[in-house]
Amino acid sequence: MTQTVSVRRANHVAELEFSNPPNNHANVDLLSSIADALELLDAEADIRAVVLVSSGRAFCAGADLATREGGGIGGKGTDPMWEFYEQALRLFATSTPIVAAIQGAAVGAGLGLAVAADFRVASPEARFVANFTKLGYHPGFGLTHTLPRLIGPQRAALMFMTAERFKPDEVLPWGLVDRIAPADALRAAAHALAMEIAVNAPLALSATRQTLRADLQQSVRAALVREHAEQAVLGKTEDFAEGIRAVTERRAGQFKGK
Repeated sequence: MTQTVSVRRANHVAELEFSNPPNNHANVDLLSSIADALELLDAEADIRAVVLVSSGRAFCAGADLATREGGGIGGKGTDPMWEFYEQALRLFATSTPIVAAIQGAAVGAGLGLAVAADFRVASPEARFVANFTKLGYHPGFGLTHTLPRLIGPQRAALMFMTAERFKPDEVLPWGLVDRIAPADALRAAAHALAMEIAVNAPLALSATRQTLRADLQQSVRAALVREHAEQAVLGKTEDFAEGIRAVTERRAGQFKGK
């Protein structure tokens, strides 16, 4: 396995770095490792904020849906996608504020991972993509709840229905990105934002975050149940198979509604 998760700590801030070359595709084990690390950091009284980063050019290119039978997302049971979502749900139960540093593509589940954080700092090279309909698939990772919650239903619908790639300066006014920093200063900018959080009173931070994110995990779970059911149906269609082929071959999909 090539995926790794590492943690570095300094000045009440932890940097959690994940890696799964070449494109940091999300899978069950990677999400589990990220959730494990976040839960351990929650238990450390000295840590008041987390900076979530990844190695390589892409922040996270999403789940590998091209590999059938759960191989791409690493599921071991009869329902690999739900195993994947069970690990995603754990991210919404953690208590420490998270600042994500987005250096490249945040696609599909990668967008979901970015949106699970409290704040996002992006370099100009970052791209935010909800490409599910381009694949003939239904949005997942709880994004049908988290994305409208963050940027509003109309803008979320635009991202879902067009499946277009959005630049940081386009989504900064929407609230999808909080700050933009040059690539060579991205992590420093994310740490600076985390430090602005970490200097404040930890009990007040925790209480405020709990209020702001009240019932978030339960709402995401409800969204995931719906998303999972729709994905189970659409995953068996000719359009989904064509969508995967088209994206792999870098061409427009020839969909038939079947």
